[in-house]
Amino acid sequence: MPNPLQQIDFGLPSDSGGKDIGIFLPMANGGWMLSSNKPAIDGSYGLNREIALLAEDMGLDFIMAMAKWKGFGGITEHWKYALDSQMLMAALAEATSKVKVWATVHTLLQNPAVTAKMIATLDHISGGRAGLNIVTGAYKDEFDQMGAWRTDLDHDQRYDFAHEWIQAIKRLWVEESVSMDGRYFTLKDCESFPKPVQKPRPFLVCAGASKTGMQFTLEETDAIFLSGANDAAVAKNSRMAKAMAADAGKRMRTYIMVNLVMAETEQKAHAFADQIRAGFDEGALRGMLRAYGMLDAEIGKENDFIKNARSGFMTTHVIGSPQTVSERCAALVEECDLDGLMLIFPDYLKDMPVFAAEILPKLRALKSPIATLEPAHAG
Repeated sequence: MPNPLQQIDFGLPSDSGGKDIGIFLPMANGGWMLSSNKPAIDGSYGLNREIALLAEDMGLDFIMAMAKWKGFGGITEHWKYALDSQMLMAALAEATSKVKVWATVHTLLQNPAVTAKMIATLDHISGGRAGLNIVTGAYKDEFDQMGAWRTDLDHDQRYDFAHEWIQAIKRLWVEESVSMDGRYFTLKDCESFPKPVQKPRPFLVCAGASKTGMQFTLEETDAIFLSGANDAAVAKNSRMAKAMAADAGKRMRTYIMVNLVMAETEQKAHAFADQIRAGFDEGALRGMLRAYGMLDAEIGKENDFIKNARSGFMTTHVIGSPQTVSERCAALVEECDLDGLMLIFPDYLKDMPVFAAEILPKLRALKSPIATLEPAHAG
């Protein structure tokens, strides 16, 4: 009989084949559209708290915040004002009681022992709902301002660095003390208490787009945020990630982030999208290229994040009436074999109730079989 692929259960729908639905919080001004014509998003704590409480009331599975230290400029001063990810999620953990709270940490900026303690603390504040989004570092301009860019590490070496970083954290979460004499980190009988509430550990996720990044994510985390120029590319990446993980006897959850651009009618939705494009902030895009272009140069191509940004929308986006968006999201999940969506909205407080009433029930009905590993046969 086939054996189930190895996985850790986290109390998520995907544990048993359902789809994880969460919110990418707008914790920086401007949200996820590079346009002077977008709805006002100030990135304030008050706004993010309202969104978190609404997500919990809707029965969504997680909320997540990025980490940002320098905006992209332009006429909109995009992402100039940004809350700290870990502090924000700790506050929202106290404000909520059910939704998972996932914070972001950049491996180049934070010592693994410090990170282990902070995420364990978040797990205690939340009663076992914490998660860690790992970012290995591609923001040269942003890190340079604080003297934190590692000129001695190229793209692939940053993932070697991240391997050692997360291995130290995983050990600190379960061992009494850790001694480690690595290439990048040294721990001397290092202790980290209390241990996380979740056993064996909190949820881990990463967005590894390159081959090296995907391999790191499959080896060290529970889920991967995918990107792709179109549905076919996303589907290919999703199936590739799952196949690579299965080869190692492991199940990998695949997610994408998507901006839902909705209006009462198709015409109104596309008119709104045209309005966003008409106000495209070219200066903010140039700032993004300065901050984010280093990784592109190293892997030899402009990434999908930048390509989307040229349209005014910074991520994959679906435009239309609620019915169209519902059908499109369901098709995206099924055709790309996805385990979840991280949602973005032009106007969160206005759009989320529409999503809850007209789209969420259809996504909750989707179910995928849990992958199994065929046993080896004696040769």
